Amino acid sequence: MKVHIGSDHGGFYLKKQIITLLKELKIEFVEYGCYSTNSVDYGPIAMEVAEEVAGEENSRGILICGTGIGMSIMANKVKGVRAALVHDVFSAEATREHNNSNILCMGERVIGKGLAVEIVKKWLNTPFHGGRHRKRIDFIRNYEETGGADNDRKNE
Repeated sequence: MKVHIGSDHGGFYLKKQIITLLKELKIEFVEYGCYSTNSVDYGPIAMEVAEEVAGEENSRGILICGTGIGMSIMANKVKGVRAALVHDVFSAEATREHNNSNILCMGERVIGKGLAVEIVKKWLNTPFHGGRHRKRIDFIRNYEETGGADNDRKNE
């Protein structure tokens, strides 16, 4: 697995902490975004990471800004991305098991470094359960492909 990780200035320090973790876990990664605390826009960074994840088999992304909200909104505009804003370990596990999320978004101003490390570990190590959840992911994928025109809105 390769991880694409990016941040704006609001997530700069937490990104560095997560990169240290990825190195410890011997996980291949590519760093994007700002390389200091100088103000930058989150949109282009989120877009670049999301496009890489959507276009590359067996890759995931981690995006960090002040709250994680802006990054998650932008990343989810890219077809094939299921970005999840997560600030607790349970949600990190659930979003992998049930939603097969491929991008994790967090906010440096919302959670501490220790919790963020635990969230990332859980998210990286939790597999997608498939089964009944696959049907739900297929519904999302179909909506993206057709613009919603052919979706059965009843979700039977």
